[in-house]
Amino acid sequence: MTIYYPAGLPRGRHSGRSYQLVSPLLRSDLVSGRAIQRRRFTSVPQGANINWLFNDVQAQAFEAWWRDQLIDGAQWFECPLDTPMGYADYTCRFTDVYSGPSRAGPNLWTYSAELELRERAVPPVGTGEFPDYILHADIFDMAVNEYWPDHNWQTYMPFGDIAINEQWPSA
Repeated sequence: MTIYYPAGLPRGRHSGRSYQLVSPLLRSDLVSGRAIQRRRFTSVPQGANINWLFNDVQAQAFEAWWRDQLIDGAQWFECPLDTPMGYADYTCRFTDVYSGPSRAGPNLWTYSAELELRERAVPPVGTGEFPDYILHADIFDMAVNEYWPDHNWQTYMPFGDIAINEQWPSA
């Protein structure tokens, strides 16, 4: 059963958020003073330091959710996080107990914790071969959507899931 971050709780705060990658490298120092460095793992977790600001009721709900559903933070869960890839749900878990509550104002409490993301928040494998495609994706998107004409033969689906391979109907 997948556990989700409660929808009624606010997302983590933007200020103070940081991500750390677990090193996938193995480095061996040689007698000559040089070193050999190689990739040890292809898939490593990524850490995220997250801060939350809750009111009294939200703080109670967060602590109860952490205790009961996550079994004191031991379970994986789906959480919406803001990364350079944009907002998305990531599978993560707490690496240790959270810090807090710390008073932030009348009826306001701050919590902070380190989360372990199961997968790194990076573009798909292979896109690093062509970084210009990432850097200029907005231009490519405009060209595809505005300047390239539609193909004459596209799948047209007038009846739901039944695909008919014919030209688009005339407007």
